[in-house]
Amino acid sequence: MVEKYIRRKLFMWHNDNYRDFPWRHTKDPYRIMIAEFMLHRTKAEQVEPVYQDFIRKYPDVDSLAGANPVETNKVTRRLGLHWRGKHFINAAIFIKDRFRGRIPDSRDELLSIPGIGEYVAGAILTVIFNKKEWVVDSNIARFLNRFLGLNLSGEIRRKRELIEISKSLYQTTRSGYLTFALLDFSSLVCKPVKPVCDYCILKMKCNYRKRHL
Repeated sequence: MVEKYIRRKLFMWHNDNYRDFPWRHTKDPYRIMIAEFMLHRTKAEQVEPVYQDFIRKYPDVDSLAGANPVETNKVTRRLGLHWRGKHFINAAIFIKDRFRGRIPDSRDELLSIPGIGEYVAGAILTVIFNKKEWVVDSNIARFLNRFLGLNLSGEIRRKRELIEISKSLYQTTRSGYLTFALLDFSSLVCKPVKPVCDYCILKMKCNYRKRHL
């Protein structure tokens, strides 16, 4: 099965290519949520110092729910999107009111939280709760589309075909590690522009490389 092949190869590759970020050292779903909000269309290296400052100031749901949007914006505006400060507070208030400050471990409940979409829900479920849930963002979608030769176009991360493939791919007891491996691989090797095909551990079975030899 191709999914087993992808997992095995990525786990091998990731042993030597793991990117270390502070949000990868926590099992607190709140901190993963904050990191993923910040990582939206922003490079991890840019997010890291802002994330650390934010967590120092707002270490949990309660502290963020009671925060002043002006103050949160002072931290998040360095990321370039000024709406993020209020965005974070709205999510924290919702979690406090609806879930008594506890971030849930089901996809449907996570999706009810303002600002959490399918990708962030999947990231929390795999990284924090190690569930066999699917995860697809634009980078993971690009990799799977290329490798499998699906020739999908448009906003492919929402395509049912890719979601079904991801569900099969995530049938592993190491789902959180797989999420990190996929994100790192799609950032370092299967890049949006000029993928590093010659050094790709998956190149022997990659449909994209076969077409571009």
